Amino acid sequence: MADSRRKEQIAFPSLLQNRFAHWMSDLPEKLWDVSLCNLAIPGSHDSMSYCLDLSSPVKPSEKILKYLDHILPCITRPEIHKWCKTQESGVTQQLEEGVRFFDLRIAHKPNDATEHLYFIHGVYTTVTVQDAFKEFGEWLGSHPKEVVILACRFVEGMAEHLHRQLIQKITTTFGAKLCPKTSIEQVTLRKLWKLGCQVIISYDCFIAKDYPELWPGIPYWWADTYHAKSLVHYLETQKQVGRPDGFFVAGMNLTEDWWYIATHLNSSLKKLTFPNYPYLCDWIKKQCVGPGKPCFNIIAGDFIGAGYLVPVVLDLNRKLI
Repeated sequence: MADSRRKEQIAFPSLLQNRFAHWMSDLPEKLWDVSLCNLAIPGSHDSMSYCLDLSSPVKPSEKILKYLDHILPCITRPEIHKWCKTQESGVTQQLEEGVRFFDLRIAHKPNDATEHLYFIHGVYTTVTVQDAFKEFGEWLGSHPKEVVILACRFVEGMAEHLHRQLIQKITTTFGAKLCPKTSIEQVTLRKLWKLGCQVIISYDCFIAKDYPELWPGIPYWWADTYHAKSLVHYLETQKQVGRPDGFFVAGMNLTEDWWYIATHLNSSLKKLTFPNYPYLCDWIKKQCVGPGKPCFNIIAGDFIGAGYLVPVVLDLNRKLI
């Protein structure tokens, strides 16, 4: 009983101060030798959607959205902004807020004569991939004990030569900070600090096998529902199946469909998400992290800057002490 009370009183400096820019270096030394895939790590879903460019083309594969945009752009574009914007904080702010997993959807604009790459969620972003990576690198340079996982997924228009160019930019930007693909048990804070590695790049494309600095795609548990209780039921079902080996993400993001949008014309993703966060966070508090079958690892959500998700996710790490 005494040990239980003492464990409850343990809090990391980051949690006590509600400041999360250095939460990894603030972890108790006992956790420095735990694989990152067995820690609780906060993530952001569709991390770059804070800077959507409403003057850019609609995602080519979104046929219904493209049609509506063609006939009713004055209605469609505001709706895209309301329902596709999942974050309000930029890269540096998300890092300062404690996010260490970033969900990056990368695409090349159709009919773009340049080879610039952007992020996409419904429409493209104003920020290029190269500029975003530069911002990550600058922040990590001033936070040498923080580690990020950048999950690159490819959505539209990515020819092989664009992949090769992007990988070259990744290696040039991050250099020695890149953590080479290795046994997941070797990926602990203590070992990464010793090596000076701060960036794990998950590259969800067959071409990744040619590059030792690229990790494979990371599974993302996505409930695809706008009901918080259905989301929790989905994750509970996944728990019974058991966690994957290595990194994986539990998505706490609610997802609208066309019917929901049509019947909630005065709503938005933000209005859908915020009232449900207390319920979802109460569920997170009851979860565990570690190598066990029902344990979680990365937990990602929308509107990270609201301050709901990061503290409760980080607090799960106390259960490993």
